[in-house]
Amino acid sequence: MCWRSAGSLGGFSKGQGLVLSGEDRKAFRTMNFVARLLYLKEPLDRTSGAPFGGEEDYDLFWPSYAEELISRRNNDKEKKPEAATHQDTYGKEQEPLENSSLGRCQPPNQLEQLKDYGEENGLQGSSKTWEIKVREHRVELLNDSPSPVGPSKGRTHRQPSSSKLIRLEDINRAAIQIQRGVQITPCTYSRLSKKYGMELYMKKEYLQYTGSVKDRGVLCLLASLHQDQQRKGVIVASDSNFSMAVAYHASELQIPAFVIMPTNTSVARVRMCRDYGAVVITFGGSAKDSQNHAQQLAQKNEYLYLEEEDSFQYLSGLGTMGLEIFRQVPNLDAVVFPAGGLCGLLAGSAAALKQLNPQISVIGVQPESFPVLQHSLRMGQPIDGGSHMFYRDLSEPCSGKNTLQLVGQLVDKIVSVTEEDILIAMLRLLEYERATVDAEGAIGLAAIVAGKLPEFKGKRVAVALCSGNLSLNLLQQCIQRALTLDSRICKFSLWMGDGTGDISKLLEILDREAVRVLDIQKEHGFVTSKLFTTKVTCVAETRDKQQATQLRSALLERYPTLEWLLQ
Repeated sequence: MCWRSAGSLGGFSKGQGLVLSGEDRKAFRTMNFVARLLYLKEPLDRTSGAPFGGEEDYDLFWPSYAEELISRRNNDKEKKPEAATHQDTYGKEQEPLENSSLGRCQPPNQLEQLKDYGEENGLQGSSKTWEIKVREHRVELLNDSPSPVGPSKGRTHRQPSSSKLIRLEDINRAAIQIQRGVQITPCTYSRLSKKYGMELYMKKEYLQYTGSVKDRGVLCLLASLHQDQQRKGVIVASDSNFSMAVAYHASELQIPAFVIMPTNTSVARVRMCRDYGAVVITFGGSAKDSQNHAQQLAQKNEYLYLEEEDSFQYLSGLGTMGLEIFRQVPNLDAVVFPAGGLCGLLAGSAAALKQLNPQISVIGVQPESFPVLQHSLRMGQPIDGGSHMFYRDLSEPCSGKNTLQLVGQLVDKIVSVTEEDILIAMLRLLEYERATVDAEGAIGLAAIVAGKLPEFKGKRVAVALCSGNLSLNLLQQCIQRALTLDSRICKFSLWMGDGTGDISKLLEILDREAVRVLDIQKEHGFVTSKLFTTKVTCVAETRDKQQATQLRSALLERYPTLEWLLQ
């Protein structure tokens, strides 16, 4: 191979290059093809003489680089600058996407879903904003249009004239929009499967930053706000998971956030919201007082007053959890969700799952004491179910008519469970999954614990553990109550003589039955009791219900006055 250079080999410039023979030129092109394929990973559909980079990317291996560069510059001068266009998967020409990050940020498993839309992500001013452009609408949307939420002093969405279905493309778009601020939580096979005769998979959504699935909907909602409204700020009035998610994600998006909470809110929850970055104000003795105060502040200062309702953006964000479950667990037979008054997760995820596979059963589980969703469906409109500290969102008023219509169309079954079932489910999750969840997070498993879903025996079922925000004091009470319901802790009292050997005989029985004494108290009787008698109250730990029953029988044989107490 003979090299003939137009200049010295040590100093090439853009006006100089290698002068090669025909065979040498062909060999260098082959070398360039191999180098690009193995190392630079450039596309293989280049034409001869086309440069790989911009004007500053000089390529020694490409023979006609200089001629091509001069030709390109002349053409650019003759043509007027035009807006760049791109084509989607179907080859349809679309409008330009400025600062598009779609190609570098999407996860590999979402490529199949991105067919007729693109993403724009940019930093405008001091606030992060996202804008999505959709070209096709094959089904009627939940709202009239998924346009970003504009400045408003009221709620965050417009009431639509009709509501049909959230498209799968909308949920995929929401998944891309929130992927920088919300993690993909694991959905793992559970050891509880053998205990209940199902292939159980636990979707551990309580691992989100604020401890609940609300992160998904809130981030999608905040990211859809116009820049002007992002600059003015948002305000919310509650001590729920929704408020905590607003506090955190608004701070991350550099949106001023104000949270109004009742004065009886726990100190830990107030401190948590402040740590997330929101301005927290305690006002009023009830949730209604806080809401009225927040609405007044919103009108005076042009804040956007946010409520947890069924806006298009919010439901699409929540629906991304159903999308993840479908991708993480193959051959699903059913998915179990909480079904309280605020059932946006149930509606949004059902929309995703039913469009991906209509054969998947979507089950909603509501508390027996607060059947808000079931009554709302029966009445055909949202109803107020009150509020409860243990159930929280499950006992709140129903979200809205859009959510009700989606639930009525897509959810296969709604079952009710008792408070005892929920407590046992919380105990099972703590023991088997090391998962500390609240009532909303455990209610899905409670339906399986209570035997309310026998048709799924031997089937593959995913359970949404969607919330884990439980105060330490309430957690302690729930554990103690659950252990008692599960016959793991028993409490009894009896009367015995006050002699020195009477108490030792009781301890001998407890030792023989192999139970562990947690607490024992001795109390002397007074006027109404017999002389020379003592009341003894004991708390003992047992293995299971069988051992507790055996202990009770052994005590009754010696102490007819036995009182078996339930905490």
